Amino acid sequence: MNLASRLAAGLALLNVNLDDAAQTQLLHYLALIEKWNRVHNLTAVRNISDMLSHHLFDSLAVLPHIDGAATLLDVGSGAGLPGIPLAIAKPGMKVSLLDSSQKRVAFLTQCKAELRLDNVTPVHGRVEDFRPAHGFDVVISRAFADLSEFVASGRQHIAAGGRLLAMKGRNVGDEIKKLPEAGVKYKLTQLTIPELNAERYLVEVSVS
Repeated sequence: MNLASRLAAGLALLNVNLDDAAQTQLLHYLALIEKWNRVHNLTAVRNISDMLSHHLFDSLAVLPHIDGAATLLDVGSGAGLPGIPLAIAKPGMKVSLLDSSQKRVAFLTQCKAELRLDNVTPVHGRVEDFRPAHGFDVVISRAFADLSEFVASGRQHIAAGGRLLAMKGRNVGDEIKKLPEAGVKYKLTQLTIPELNAERYLVEVSVS
């Protein structure tokens, strides 16, 4: 099965309905990662076939959990994960991609241009120093930092009624134990990722 067919099959399993144009954008995005990865080492996943499951499906699995969000901040975006796949899937949502590496931000800027993602804004900087004009409905991270560190640094960027979402692997329980008990509530959801035989979880955190 070729990459396009696998993408369509995976989207069906995730119950994600994307038109042909969006699916073409996603495949173009993977090709950009593969191309830049040869020189800039954006991700440890080297094979574009593995990127489909490890990156695209993994990112798109959180779509049901950001339903209704108008703005999203992807902290430590790296190669644009999960922000760019989510921006492609939800073109009406404004997505900011924050990363401390100028090299990675240059890649994100190239993706924005080549994929014509008018709803995406790459930002160079650290989350602690970031001073946006407004808060975000969703602040999300994928393998960015320890959960308690992410909550501590990301909570300042949540709009009223907004949420923090952390994408985590099998050791999520140990990280949850380190969360402060006062003013922090969390919800843990196990995610099923097509073609990926690994434990994936989403931690939804609300703070008061």
